Amino acid sequence: MELKSLVDQPGKLPTIPKVVQQLMASFDSEEVSAHEIAQQIAADPALTAKVLRLANSAFFHASRTIGTVDDALRMLGFIMVRNLVLGNGMVAAFKSTRGMDLPQFWRHTLHTAVAARWLAMHAGINGEDNGDAVFTVGMMHGIGQLQLHAVAAATVASLDKQCNVLDADRAARENQTWGFDYADVSAELAAIWHFPDALVTALRSVPDPLAASRLDRAAAWVHLGAWAARVNVLSLDDEAALATYPIAVAKKLGVDPAWMPVLVKHAADKAERAMPSLTELAAGLDAMLE
Repeated sequence: MELKSLVDQPGKLPTIPKVVQQLMASFDSEEVSAHEIAQQIAADPALTAKVLRLANSAFFHASRTIGTVDDALRMLGFIMVRNLVLGNGMVAAFKSTRGMDLPQFWRHTLHTAVAARWLAMHAGINGEDNGDAVFTVGMMHGIGQLQLHAVAAATVASLDKQCNVLDADRAARENQTWGFDYADVSAELAAIWHFPDALVTALRSVPDPLAASRLDRAAAWVHLGAWAARVNVLSLDDEAALATYPIAVAKKLGVDPAWMPVLVKHAADKAERAMPSLTELAAGLDAMLE
């Protein structure tokens, strides 16, 4: 199996809803306005309802009821609304993917995104780490895995029998088997969809953010977030969680280990520095996965 063969024909690419295509185009457009995006979303009643439901969810702590898409854009910001629509569009595009536990996969993806966003906002460098942009990478980082299963299910099945698609060493096993991994496929799709080069690079770097000569911080936050999501979604015990913790990445980012209780042996005096539960961080955002 070759990387290009997974995306070399239009028929192999997922069908993306029109409004999501328009939002994708906005990544590289300096002329698109928030009002234009609001109109595009408002033209889809089902999507409008979902955006408003998300805007009013516990995740965003809105001080008043958000009643219009324009209000949602003003309150949440363009990037976050785009994230919500993109996430919903990706779920719709890969809804019929076989050979995967999709509820588990999307729960892991969402938990990765919210954990990475929290880390970037609480442990990142002001002016350098953008939590909403990191959330985008988190929500998009696993789409290559979906594409692999959609286009080459029979080929991927043998590897699936050896390890879960969410396992920490999954990317390494894919590279050993095919010479590329799901992150390379994610990056290929992002390039085809004309995402910014920075996003394409981040997606490719998520499995091993230290491999490049210069640390891709967005990829590194998502790498850490994916570990936290894996611990939660796969119900790893403390020993397994500690054994797979990406300590080198965390040290490079300068993250206080107290962000996860298991890393400081559940020390009660450090509890106030811990990240809230992923269920709490993702409260309301699970509407994206419906």
